[in-house]
Amino acid sequence: MIDAHSRAWWRATLALCLGSFLVFLNLYVVQPLLPELHQAHGVSTLAANLAMSLATLSLAAALLVFGPLSDAIGRGGIMRVTLLAAGVLSLVLAWAPNFEVLLAVRVLQGFVLGGLPAVAIAWMGDEFERSAMLPAVGVYIAANTLGGIAGRVIGGWAAEAGGISASFLSVGGLTLAGVGLFWWLLPSARGFTPRRFRLGEAFSDLLGHLRQPALRSAYLLGGLNFLVFINLYSYLTFRLAAEPFSLDARWLGLLFLTYLGGTLGSSLSGRLARRVSPPTCMALGTLLLAAGMSLTLAATLPIILVGLTLAAFGFFLAHSMASGWVGRQARQARGSASALYLVFYYLGASLGGLWLEPFWRAAGWSGALSGGGLVLVVTLTLAWRLRLGERRQAGVDAEVQGMPCASASSPQTSFKRSERPQADL
Repeated sequence: MIDAHSRAWWRATLALCLGSFLVFLNLYVVQPLLPELHQAHGVSTLAANLAMSLATLSLAAALLVFGPLSDAIGRGGIMRVTLLAAGVLSLVLAWAPNFEVLLAVRVLQGFVLGGLPAVAIAWMGDEFERSAMLPAVGVYIAANTLGGIAGRVIGGWAAEAGGISASFLSVGGLTLAGVGLFWWLLPSARGFTPRRFRLGEAFSDLLGHLRQPALRSAYLLGGLNFLVFINLYSYLTFRLAAEPFSLDARWLGLLFLTYLGGTLGSSLSGRLARRVSPPTCMALGTLLLAAGMSLTLAATLPIILVGLTLAAFGFFLAHSMASGWVGRQARQARGSASALYLVFYYLGASLGGLWLEPFWRAAGWSGALSGGGLVLVVTLTLAWRLRLGERRQAGVDAEVQGMPCASASSPQTSFKRSERPQADL
């Protein structure tokens, strides 16, 4: 097993961070292009947003495939092949003849982009010591934010210089170059134990995860927070492209530099977790997300940027805690457990447009924020329930540890931590 901050830890973490960077580089390249797609193809704001939402929806579906499959055949090969395919499909997007073909390719690309997120944290669980996993997850999620920033900035500036096709060509070329480095950096798996893939067992594992209240709440919290966060960013591009801001694709891409707040939030999550319980951090992150989004009601761009930075910090703090919580709470089939978290996560992103569009049409940006606020009330409630459940479990553990040591004649009073009853939420 790999120890925290050892040479092998840094190499493996760097490889997974690079892979994560490439995934989100490709996934989010279209976000600053949404107003241009809206105008160039004469489609509605909801239809333009399909370039994002369909890709995230197919990514969510892919997680149900790659997560259980990785428990059977290993994780490294899945990550390598799917990253390569994603880069090739970005090049294909550059020559899409119409909006319908572009959407179809984005669906396929979203599917292959699911390969690495489905298995990366499970790979860490196999190869890293327990103490090494939490900081690695925080750095890995920080790389998610950097990939998202790069995709949007490169996409916006390339589109301004050479049109929408130039955005996809730039990102595709960068991806193919990065894949070669990823293949070289990623160590061979040593801690993985394959399980024979059986469809019935795969479904049983997924259902088993859903039956755990702590996991179920974390899944919902991650998905609903992402529904709000990513889709409010999308609708904000329409607001800022219109009067009185009139920002073009280049400046809309730079808008996503505020994701650096999320990079900081993710990287600090490991330190915070040593001082504050993960559910409390999830609640704090959600509150900061709500506070940041409320600042975007301002009529001046600097205050909007401050609000977005605060929202990104809060969202990625909560996301880091929730995803790490899943990795620690899963009793078996870590690949399936991590994949199921991301299914909810990206399903939330893909459905957010459907939820927010009526609010947007009814009252513009303030309406979209109201719709998002209703969802955040739910996620705060979920974080509170997780905190209550954690306290109950701590009480159970304290009672067990306070029992007298069991004698040979009464073995039933001694049991392992993994066999202790789980507190329902």
